[in-house]
Amino acid sequence: MEEIQHRTIPVNGLSMHVAELGEGPLVLFLHGFPELWYSWRHQMVFVAARGYRAVAPDMRGYGDTTGAPLDDPSKFTMLHLVGDLISLLDAVSPNGADKVFVVGHDWGALIAWHLCMYRPDRVKALVNLSVAFFPRNPEMNPVEKMRSLYGEDHYICRFQEPGDIEAEFEKIGVKEVVKNILAFRNPAPLYFPKGKGFTYSADRAPWLTEEELDYYVTKFEKTGFTGGINYYRAFGLSWELNAPWAGAQVNVPTKFIVGELDLVYHTPGTKDFIHKGGFKKFVPLLQEIVVLEGAAHFVNQERADEINEHIYAFLQQF
Repeated sequence: MEEIQHRTIPVNGLSMHVAELGEGPLVLFLHGFPELWYSWRHQMVFVAARGYRAVAPDMRGYGDTTGAPLDDPSKFTMLHLVGDLISLLDAVSPNGADKVFVVGHDWGALIAWHLCMYRPDRVKALVNLSVAFFPRNPEMNPVEKMRSLYGEDHYICRFQEPGDIEAEFEKIGVKEVVKNILAFRNPAPLYFPKGKGFTYSADRAPWLTEEELDYYVTKFEKTGFTGGINYYRAFGLSWELNAPWAGAQVNVPTKFIVGELDLVYHTPGTKDFIHKGGFKKFVPLLQEIVVLEGAAHFVNQERADEINEHIYAFLQQF
């Protein structure tokens, strides 16, 4: 990773750490939880070698990006997160009028959907992994929905109380937390029963070396997990603020990739929505849906070579 360049850019009140590699059309990579720019290390090298400029930030509250008020989850709404990206694009794009490619995974995918919904004028094409676009439910916010489906022990519900899950993670230890989450391969829901921590203990994922795992661990030992968890705490507020976009479409050319064993893919109703027309209704420029057999949630790292080829094949169309 020595060839990847790093810099810190003033962005929307933050000091945002950005990794960059290559020259050419800009590809913006957006990571999820509990991850970092580093989750895209394989994709950055691949696209840069083929004539693209890869840009991957540590998102608000993560890694070496600083300045976000961790004690105030209301500063982690979707509007803040997309605002960070618009400010970042203004800073890194040589011509602000040029549209960029966007690739997102997990929370990065959710943010990418909203970037495209709010500002389609900034995005040339989108490759999203794991999390499909779902229209806003006017009756129930996402946290209430998860609570109704799975109860209070579901991870999204357990993440709501400030300091609660952080205290449990502290007892477990950063390395065990990161190792277990990245190795999760069960398509069933993820639970954190109060006071019991993980209901499983996993070996290090085979696609992750000890050195790579240690990179994540070193960063989260420094920052803690609150920044990333605040995205979940702002879920309800983001839902309220998104009311003006109720029923809105994402009008950007899109390719969607999901692992067959991804727990998000197995949320009730998701497969039918993706494959039976609902997804295409709200993302009318959806060009391709790929389900990777035997792959789980962290598909861009688990199946890096295949994801690289899928991304590159789509980018070449534009």
